[in-house]
Formats: sequence, C-alpha cells, structure tokens
Amino acid sequence: MKRAHRLRQVVNLVNLSTVLGLLLAAAATRRPRSRRRAPDGLVVAGGYRPPFPVAAAFTVGNVILVRGDASGLAGDSPLLRHEARHSTQYAWCLGPLMIPLYGLCAGVSMLLCGDWSSYNPFERLAGLADGGYERRPLRPFLRRLRTGTPGPPGAA
Repeated sequence: MKRAHRLRQVVNLVNLSTVLGLLLAAAATRRPRSRRRAPDGLVVAGGYRPPFPVAAAFTVGNVILVRGDASGLAGDSPLLRHEARHSTQYAWCLGPLMIPLYGLCAGVSMLLCGDWSSYNPFERLAGLADGGYERRPLRPFLRRLRTGTPGPPGAA
C-alpha cells in the first residue's frame, strides 16, 4: 500500500470516520459476509438498505457502502476510484465534519442547477464522470446573470 493510502487509513481511523462507516455498515447492510477488503486500505460493504442517500455507492471514512453486492465494485473501476477520492476528502475534512459540509455543498448545487452533484465541490474533485454523474448547466436565470444578458421581455 502506498504511504499516502496508509496515512489516509490512519487519519480516518483517528478522526473516527472509518469507525462511523463500519457502524453504519453493521447497522444498515444485509449480511456481514457482503463486506470485503478493497485496494488501498478501503473496505466495501454491500447490501446497503436505507433509501438515503440516493446513490449506488457512498463513502464514510475508508468504508464504501454499496446498494448491490460488494463484489460488484471492481478493483480498478471508475466508481471505486471516485469513492476512494471521497475517502481522502474525509481525511482532509476532519472526518465526520465532512458530512454536514457535503450536505451544505449538495444543497447549494441543487439551488444552482437542480442537481445534488454538478456544483458540489466534493463531487467535482472526486470526478463527476467517475461517480456516474453528468455535469448539468446552471439554472437559466443564473446563466443570464453570469453572462449579463437580459431576461425575457416584460420581466422585472
């Protein structure tokens, strides 16, 4: 394992985000056997049941929770790389503090374009395409503000 991945693993243990991820996996996945080790100190837990968050996979610390089978997240898939970047973000954001920060950024993204991820810096830095997201444009009135073009006739 690379030194950077080992450091991420230790930081996420110390900041308790990996512990939180393992507790969530124990409480919200179907079977303990659906967990497996992944490259770079990550753990993949399959069978995540709760409806929130609405995603095929999400990360808490060094734990990646997936709705399907844990083996469905291949060793070098774009989605695994995307989720690994989120794991690094947990280390940089002091662990569980990332959860409200991510939520705030997702809310701002929703206001800007009607999508939780397109203008969320956490998702953009993790790679929108690798996470299966499309980049959506700003809402029309925001595009007009940005370009300085006037709105429709008669609009105040």
